Amino acid sequence: MEIIKSNTESLVSVSEKKKKNKTKIPSLEEYLQQRDYLGALTLLEFQRSIGENQEHADLWISYCAFHLGDYKRAMEEYKALTVKPDCPAEVWVYLACTLFFLGLYKEAQDAASKAPTSPLQNRLLFHLAHKFNDEKSLMGFHQNLEDVTEDQLSLASIHYMRSHYQEAIDIYKRLLLQNRDHLAVKVYVALCYYKLDYYDVSQEVLDVYLKSIPDSTIALNLKACNHFRLYNGKAAEAELKNLIDISSCSFEFAQELIRHNLVVFRGGEGALQVLPPLIDVIPEARLNLVIYYLRQDDVQEAYNLIQDLVPTTPQEYILKGVVNAALGQDIGSKEHLKIAQQFFQLVGGSASECDTIPGRQCMASCFFLLRQFEDVLIYLNSVKSYFYNDDTFNFNYAQAKAAVGNYKEAEELFLNIRNEKIKNDYVYLSWLARCYIMNKKGQLAWELYLKMGTSSDSFSLLQLIANDCYKMGQFYYAAKAFDALEKLDPGTNYWEGKRGACVGSFQLILANKEPKERLKDVLVILRNSGNPQVEYIIRVMRKWAKDNRVLLS
Repeated sequence: MEIIKSNTESLVSVSEKKKKNKTKIPSLEEYLQQRDYLGALTLLEFQRSIGENQEHADLWISYCAFHLGDYKRAMEEYKALTVKPDCPAEVWVYLACTLFFLGLYKEAQDAASKAPTSPLQNRLLFHLAHKFNDEKSLMGFHQNLEDVTEDQLSLASIHYMRSHYQEAIDIYKRLLLQNRDHLAVKVYVALCYYKLDYYDVSQEVLDVYLKSIPDSTIALNLKACNHFRLYNGKAAEAELKNLIDISSCSFEFAQELIRHNLVVFRGGEGALQVLPPLIDVIPEARLNLVIYYLRQDDVQEAYNLIQDLVPTTPQEYILKGVVNAALGQDIGSKEHLKIAQQFFQLVGGSASECDTIPGRQCMASCFFLLRQFEDVLIYLNSVKSYFYNDDTFNFNYAQAKAAVGNYKEAEELFLNIRNEKIKNDYVYLSWLARCYIMNKKGQLAWELYLKMGTSSDSFSLLQLIANDCYKMGQFYYAAKAFDALEKLDPGTNYWEGKRGACVGSFQLILANKEPKERLKDVLVILRNSGNPQVEYIIRVMRKWAKDNRVLLS
């Protein structure tokens, strides 16, 4: 019995130890090492609630809130510390950092000025000078930077924000050569390659980091963005699901990022619900909301949202140019068109963008607005292989081709467009009609008109068909168009055009260039007019028909 008892006690002892090990709460240091800031914050708040504060608990709570992206909470904690008599002086620079991330740049500058001089203070003021476009101060803080990792990372980030991506990559690569364990730097390199449109290279660099840190919020988000560019929104959303599923999605910033990017990946779905609250949180939110309004043809709302934005990146210059161009065309404003042309020229002519695809598109847009279509084609030809099935690109490319008289290729490009919105646009219909006529396919141009409802656009298309067909010697369809115009607006001189077109069509019949049977239709068109000259012309035509045994009944 004694042996059994001993074994039983032993089993109980082992069981209790296992139970204790199972329920053992990780320490603050363990949470921080695992980058589990939510766990660390929960522990600190629990200890605070029961009066068992860690040393410097308030500072640690602020630190965890900051790393969770809850900058407002971190700011409140730091502000509470600043009013205490024993507040460490460096808390002011920590407070300034939270204010910076909240976009309160003036307040951040004021707080930083109360902090003692330090490398962190210099880096923060360096970034604030960039935000304030204060070049003199920027260069001053730049000179204070040292050849240490933190300062060099800060310098690289300024290069990144100024679109100097290659300069940023050079710094990152040098830092990686010095210390290959700094894996997070690979994410920054991948971001630069993404901005340079090298999405496949970006993904290769990113994969190295994700093998070590598979739950990184920034890395997984960037992977989704690469897939969006390389494939489509569905593939990107599938990648983003990995970010939603992991614990790091508890980061407030990650949640906002996910909501924002899902709108983009889903082609703008939910934009009006998701993007407005994020305008001051995620810089791209404003730009994507502007793009959404443009796609909805709400040009005025797009302009209202972007008119006060001072562009600093190529993307902002481009978007502001597009909005001004759209508004200028909508309201017939030469001023807006000139602003758009200048923005496009700034981007396309810049050293950093002139050889990129967006840079060349900008120069094409600049020359398009200047109506220098030969120059437009130089730039569009250089990038056309990247936009083979892009309807918007083909629409602009076709217009430029038609404008320089290359109607055959222009017609092919117009017919390759599948987007119904573009195909119902009057600009598309009028250019396609002109191409048909110039390619001696007047009947197809007439059929385009017949498919249109009655509107000012259909009246304009009639005028185009009438005049272009007349000019190109396709008199039968010119006559039909002038006849329709005369019916719609009897008090004008469309009769003269119709008379000339009918006589021209008769001449083509005489020259055996049109079938004799068409004379019957020409006579019907002539009879639709009340002009006294009609009878004489009809008499001549009927006599010829009788002499040549052409049936008119």
